Amino acid sequence: MMGLPHTLQRNFPLRVHIATLFTLLILLTGLGIGWFVYQQSQETALTQAQADFERTAREMTVSLERLYRPTGALVNLLARQPLMHAHDLGERLENLDTLREMLNANPQSLSLYVGWDDGSFFQLRTLDDDRLRKALAAPAKATYLMQSIDVGNGTLPVDRRYIYYDANLTMLRDDERPDYQYDPRQRPWYKQAVAQDGLVRTDPFATFTTGELGLAFAHRNRDASAVAAATLTLTRLSSALAAGKPTVSAQLLLFDDQRRVLAYPEQEKLLMADASKDTGWRPALLEDLHVPLLQVLLPAGKPVMADRRSRIDASGHEWLTAIVPVGSASGSSTWLLLAAPTAELYADARTVRNKTLLATVAVVLLSLPLVWMLSAHIAGQLRKLTHEAQRIHRFEFEGELSTESRVKEVAELTDAIGKLKRTIRRFLDISLSLSAETRFEQLLDRVLAEMLGAAGAEGGAIYLLDDTGSKLTPAAMRWQNEAVGVDRLGDIPLSDTTEPLVQAVKDRRTEILLLTSPRPASLQFIDAHFGSARVQMIAPPLTNRAGELVGVLCLFLPNEREAVSPERIAFIEALSGTAAIAIESQRLLQGQKALLNCFITLIAGAIDAKSPYTGGHCQRVPELTKALAEAAHEASDGPFKDYRLSEEDREVLHIACWLHDCGKVTTPEYVVDKATKLETLYDRIHEIRTRFEVLKRDAEIAYWQGVAGGGDTITLAAERDALLQTLNDEFAFVAECNTGGEYLAPDKLQRLRQIAQRQWQRTLDDNLGLSWAEKRRKQVGEVTLPVWESLLADKPEHILPRNPGEIMAEDNRWGFKLRTPEHKFNRGELHNLSISRGTLTDEERYIINDHIVQTIIMLDSLPLPKHLLRVPEIAGGHHERMDGNGYPKRLSRDEMSVEARMMAIADIFEALTAIDRPYKVGKTLSEALTIMARMQQEQHIDPELFALFLHSGVYLTYAKRYLLPEQIDAVNIADYLPAGA
Repeated sequence: MMGLPHTLQRNFPLRVHIATLFTLLILLTGLGIGWFVYQQSQETALTQAQADFERTAREMTVSLERLYRPTGALVNLLARQPLMHAHDLGERLENLDTLREMLNANPQSLSLYVGWDDGSFFQLRTLDDDRLRKALAAPAKATYLMQSIDVGNGTLPVDRRYIYYDANLTMLRDDERPDYQYDPRQRPWYKQAVAQDGLVRTDPFATFTTGELGLAFAHRNRDASAVAAATLTLTRLSSALAAGKPTVSAQLLLFDDQRRVLAYPEQEKLLMADASKDTGWRPALLEDLHVPLLQVLLPAGKPVMADRRSRIDASGHEWLTAIVPVGSASGSSTWLLLAAPTAELYADARTVRNKTLLATVAVVLLSLPLVWMLSAHIAGQLRKLTHEAQRIHRFEFEGELSTESRVKEVAELTDAIGKLKRTIRRFLDISLSLSAETRFEQLLDRVLAEMLGAAGAEGGAIYLLDDTGSKLTPAAMRWQNEAVGVDRLGDIPLSDTTEPLVQAVKDRRTEILLLTSPRPASLQFIDAHFGSARVQMIAPPLTNRAGELVGVLCLFLPNEREAVSPERIAFIEALSGTAAIAIESQRLLQGQKALLNCFITLIAGAIDAKSPYTGGHCQRVPELTKALAEAAHEASDGPFKDYRLSEEDREVLHIACWLHDCGKVTTPEYVVDKATKLETLYDRIHEIRTRFEVLKRDAEIAYWQGVAGGGDTITLAAERDALLQTLNDEFAFVAECNTGGEYLAPDKLQRLRQIAQRQWQRTLDDNLGLSWAEKRRKQVGEVTLPVWESLLADKPEHILPRNPGEIMAEDNRWGFKLRTPEHKFNRGELHNLSISRGTLTDEERYIINDHIVQTIIMLDSLPLPKHLLRVPEIAGGHHERMDGNGYPKRLSRDEMSVEARMMAIADIFEALTAIDRPYKVGKTLSEALTIMARMQQEQHIDPELFALFLHSGVYLTYAKRYLLPEQIDAVNIADYLPAGA
C-alpha cells in the first residue's frame, strides 16, 4: 500500500485498497489455475479421443471378422448338404429343419438359399421383427419365411410361392406368388460363385426382398449345378457405429475402396435410388452423404490414405479426424473414418474451466466479508459519516450521531455533520410548515413563531411594505409563544432614516442592534416586556425571489444571553428568505383570489342589472346556498351527520353559487322580460289595437255611406253601434288574453280563432322601410294593393328558422338531454295569443332554459384548477329534479352532488320570495313553503335537504334579512314535512 500513488490513497478508502488487493490476488490465482487445468484438460481430451478412435477401429475389425467368418463357414457347409441335389420342392422341404438349425447357429445371417442352373430357387429367411413381418405381409406369429421357385421338368408352369412357419416349423400359411419374378442365375452372388472355385463374397447390394443394404457369401457345388449362399445385412455395423459416437456431432462411417458406404449411423442414407438396378437401389457413395467434412477429408478422385490423427477445418469448425483400415477380403479394402469437432471434445475441459472460475469468484465473495471486517475497525467512523452524509443527501434526518472516537478530527467531523443534519432538518420542517399554511394571517403568525423558535427570541414582529411602497405596516406580533394584536404598533415611514428597521430595509442586510433606553419611537412597545433593560434586536429584511422588499422581521432577545452566533444569524437569514417567499406567494394568491371574486361578483351583478326581472337573484342565491351548506356541515345527526366542508369546498361552493346563472348573458333581454304574449322588442298589442281602430272607422264609414245612400238612419245607427260594441268587447278579450294571467280554456281559444277571421284592408306596402335582413326573411313578391288581411295572423315571416349549428347533438360531451323546438322563434300573433299558460312559447321557454346549458358550457371551458373542477356540475345542476325529469341533463338525485341539490332549493326559495321582480309580488313564507312542500312530494327537490332547510331555520334567517315584514308570516314547519321527518 505504501507504493500506491498519493491520489489513489486520497481518493479511495483503505478498505477498498485491501479488498482490491485480496480480490486481485485470488482472481489471478484462480485464473492461472483455471488456465492450466483447461490446457491439461484439452490435451487429455485429445488423447482420450485418439484412444477412442483406435478402440473403435479395433472393435470394428473384430465385428467384421465376427460377421464374415461364421457366415462363410456356414455357406461352405451348406454347399455339401443333400439340398444341393434336390430336384423338386418336396425334396427341398425335407432339408428345411437343417436350414433352420444353421440359421439359429449363425444369427448374423439374414437368410440361407440355393440357386440351381435351371433357375430354381429355395430360400429360408428369419423374420425376427415386426417391421420385417409387415413388409413381407407375414402372419404375426411367423418366425421363418420359405421362398421357393420350382421350374420342374418344363412341362408344368413354374411354381412360385411363400410359405410362413412359426418357430417349430409349423406352417402358418402357404401363398402362391406368381408375381415373385426372381432368377438366381442373374444375381451377382451366383455369377461370382460359378465363375470361380471356393467361397466368394459379393460387393454390397440392396437385398431383393427387403431392400436392405447387405452382402452375400456363396459357394458352388462340384459340378456347378447349384450354388449355396447366405445374405447378411450391415445394419448391425451401422448400429455399432451409432453407439460408438464420442460426441453428438461426431462422424463415423465404414466404406470400401470403391467409396461405397458400408455402415453409417444414419442408416436411411445407406441406399440411393437407382432405376438401373433390379432392386431399384444401389449402395450410397461418400458423395451421396453430402457431408462437407467428407468433401475436405476424402475428395473424389484421390486415393484413400490412412491417417491416425489430424486436424482440419470444415464448415467453420475444427475437427479431429482419423482414417483407419479395418481389414480386407477378396481384394477389397475397408476403411473406418472417425471425426469429432474439437469444440465438443473440449466441452468437459470448458466445464472444468468454468467451474474453476466460479470457484474463484466464490472464494472472492466469501473472502470479501473477512477482508471487510479486517478493515472495518480502521475506517468504521468514516463509513458511518459517509452513510450519514448519504442519508442527509436523501433527506433522511432520523436518529442522532455518536461522537465517540479517539481520533480528534473524526470526532469534530461527526459533531459538524450532526449540527448540519439538525439545521437542515429544522429548516425543512419550518419551510414545510410555512408552505402548508393557506391562510395569510395564520401564515404570518406561523412565520413569526418559527423564527422566534429558531433564534431563541422572546418576542418579535413582522412589518410588511404597503402597496405604495412608502411605509412599513405592522402585520403580526408574538410574545412568549402567544399571538398579540398589532394595535399598539404604528406605521414606519421609509423616509425616517433614524429608525433601525428602516436602516435594515435600506441596506438590504440583517441589522443586529443593542437597544438601550430610551428606544426609538417605533420600538418603544418592547418596554412593556423588557422594561429599561438592554435588548438585542435582530432585524433581517424580507425579500422575494427578485430581491424586492416584502417587509422586515424583528426579533428581540434579552441582553443577558450570549451573543447570537454567526451560524445562527445565517440560519435566520436563510429562513427569512423562505418566509418572505411564502408571504409573497400567499399575498399573490390572495390577490388573485380577490381579483377572481371581483370578476365573479361583477358578472353576477351585471346579469342582475341586465334585466329587472332577475332583480338581485344572482347575489342572494349564494347567501342562501352557503347557509344551507353550513347547516349540513354543523349537523350532528340525521342524513348529513358525516357531511363536512373544507376551505376548498367552501371556495368551490362560493364560485358555483355566484356563477350559477352566468349563462344568462347569452339570453336575449326581450325574452327574459317578456311580460305579455305579443311582446317582442315591443308589445304588438298596439298593432292589434290599431287594426281594431281601423275596423271601427270602417264601421263609421259604412254608416255614413248607408245614410248617403238613403238608408234608414235608425237601423244603420243600431248596426253601427252593435258592431262597435262587439269590436270593443273583442279587443278587450284579446288584450286580456295577451296578459297571460289565467289559464286559456278551449272556449276562449275558439273565440280567439273567430276574432282572428275578421278582415281589415291594408292599402300600404308592408315591405317599405324594412331592413335588408327582414326583407330577405319575408321573401314575398309584390302584392296588388289594397289587400284584405286577417285581424290576427300567423304569417310565414313570423317563423324564424333554427340554425343547424344551434341544435345540440344527442351524444354531446356535456351529457345534455334536450328537446329542441323545430323553430328558433314563432312570432305568429294567433299562435302567441293561444298560449295556454304564461306568456312564453315553447321556443322562448327553450331560450330561457338555455341559460343553464350555456352556464355549464362556459364554466366547463375554463381552465379550472383541480380543486375547482366541480364548479360546472354544482352551478349547472340547480334545474335538475330528483326524479330525473329536470334540465338539462335529466339527472336523478343520486347522480347530483349534495351542493347542486342545495342550490336547487335556494334558487326556488329566492325566486318565490323575491320582492324586486316587476312581473310579480313576492310570496309570503307560508305560501313559498307550501309550494316547495308540494315540489318535494313531486320529487322536484330533495326532501332531506328541504327538511334540513326548515329544521335549521335557514329559511327564517334569510327571510329576516331579505324579505319584507309583511311576508314573514307564522309557519309551522311540521305542516310542510312528511310525518316523522
